[in-house]
Amino acid sequence: MVSDRLKSVILKQLALREFDIQDDTTATMVPNWDSLSHINVVLAIETEYAIKFKAIEILKVKNIGELQRLVDSKLAANAT
Repeated sequence: MVSDRLKSVILKQLALREFDIQDDTTATMVPNWDSLSHINVVLAIETEYAIKFKAIEILKVKNIGELQRLVDSKLAANAT
């Protein structure tokens, strides 16, 4: 399940007041989410959660649910 925190970061970066983001939502389904804003979304998530992604990790992400799981795995790894 996509957290409200992650939704908030994404929506803020895309200058959207509201959009129904679900696990199976892809970037192409979200207004304003293009290749340039994709970089900004990724950087904003890294800043918000104090984590770093590898390029290959981001390339493998197919939807928001997978992005949430990647964020969660990074947070868990940092906690140990």
